[in-house]
Amino acid sequence: MFAPSPPDMAGPGRDVWVAAAQSPDFVELRRRQLRFLLPATAGFMAWFFCFIALTAWAPELLGAKVLGDLTLVLVLAVGQFVSTFAITLAYVRYAGRRLDPLADRVRERLEGGRP
Repeated sequence: MFAPSPPDMAGPGRDVWVAAAQSPDFVELRRRQLRFLLPATAGFMAWFFCFIALTAWAPELLGAKVLGDLTLVLVLAVGQFVSTFAITLAYVRYAGRRLDPLADRVRERLEGGRP
C-alpha cells in the first residue's frame, strides 16, 4: 500500500503518488517551502559573491583595520559563518511552524492510502 519512495512511474501505485503531488496540501507545502528557500538562497549567494568580489577587487579595503589588529576581511569571513548558522536556525524554526504540520497531513493521507 504505502511505499517509502515513489514507485516506478509505470508501475502500480503511480496514481496515488501523482494525485498526492497534485493535492492542494502538497502544492501548498511546496509553495511554503519555496517562499523561504528562494529568498534565503538568493540573499546568501548575493552576500557570498559580494564577499568574494571584494577579496578580488578591493583587497586594500578588506585589509583596513576595524578594531586593533582586527581587519574587515576577518569580520566579513566570520560573518559568513554566522549568517549560515542564522539561516539554518531560521529555516528550522520556519519548517517547524509552517512546513512540518502540513507535511504530516500529506504523509498521513499517503499512509492511509488516500492521495
